[in-house]
Amino acid sequence: MRAFGFLSFGHYGGSPAQGGITARQMLHDAIDIGVGADELGVNGAYFRVHHYARQSASPMPLLSAVAARTQRIEVGTGVIDMRYENPLYLAEEAAALDLIADGRVALGISRGAPEAAERGWESFGYTGSSDPRGADIALSKFDVFLKAIQGHPMTRAAAQPYMSDARPHAPLAIEPQSEELIRHIWWGAGSRATAERTGQMGLNLMSSTLLTEATGAAFGDLQAEQIDVFRESFKAAGHTHAPRVSVSRSVFPIVTEQDRRIFGMRPGEDSDQIGIIDGTRSTFGRSYTGEPDQLIEQLKADAAVQSADTLLLTIPSQAGVDLNLHILQSFAEHVAPALGWKPSTEGPVQGDPVA
Repeated sequence: MRAFGFLSFGHYGGSPAQGGITARQMLHDAIDIGVGADELGVNGAYFRVHHYARQSASPMPLLSAVAARTQRIEVGTGVIDMRYENPLYLAEEAAALDLIADGRVALGISRGAPEAAERGWESFGYTGSSDPRGADIALSKFDVFLKAIQGHPMTRAAAQPYMSDARPHAPLAIEPQSEELIRHIWWGAGSRATAERTGQMGLNLMSSTLLTEATGAAFGDLQAEQIDVFRESFKAAGHTHAPRVSVSRSVFPIVTEQDRRIFGMRPGEDSDQIGIIDGTRSTFGRSYTGEPDQLIEQLKADAAVQSADTLLLTIPSQAGVDLNLHILQSFAEHVAPALGWKPSTEGPVQGDPVA
């Protein structure tokens, strides 16, 4: 593990008297956590994206705000649901964000997890899917997005281009362009087949918080096998740059009595969980809670954590800025160094060389 960051689900809502927060507070807290994490040397600030729910839905304003107030930390998503996106508009936004952040971007994208709305992407104007999960339109739009951020022409100039130096009818690419943006795109994968396709495309792999298989093997072992499939596919496709791989875990170091009161293990959280998602029997990863020495040994035994270069810590974002920064600081001081981590000093880590 060479890098770690936090992954916020961006929840808000509920009664303020009972600890609920507003959307405004959630967003401001997210920015403050990002700033504090940057000061601690944490490598990344990542945010989940969900629609029709009281969670983060439009990530670009938030990521731009965090990037503008920080110096080194990577800003990203885990993940953007491509079913709901206009691929060309997303390409423009992503390029602008990459330029604002000076390349400190890790944009996780996928066909999306189950959402609160029934075929909610259709209400955004994206119809025509023959797949009940909308995977077909997500993949076709992602293909357009990839072409756009690599400067491929998306349309032609008018016969008399207005306020442009383009030749009449000349091919036009979206603007702005960020040459390195393609290296900052991650695909969220929950299966081996998706991991294989991600490697073929030459993207980074953001392994999901769940895997759509349940063989009885430990979540970390299943995920490590998925990572191996990705790397083998990446190499076989002939890509020569260095890819990156991230995994997510809930990790709560117990370093104070307050930690023990707040994070004391609840029944069932110390083992993997099996459940049904999208009609598929799936494996969900466990939570890690304990004193630093215990966590170090457990995470060293987690095959996927050892295989990935980046670990995303899921945080209880509704709990406020101070508690979340305490969690990150405790992990940075008492756990992460033993796993090979060093504080961020010059921006995001680079990927592992292709063998």
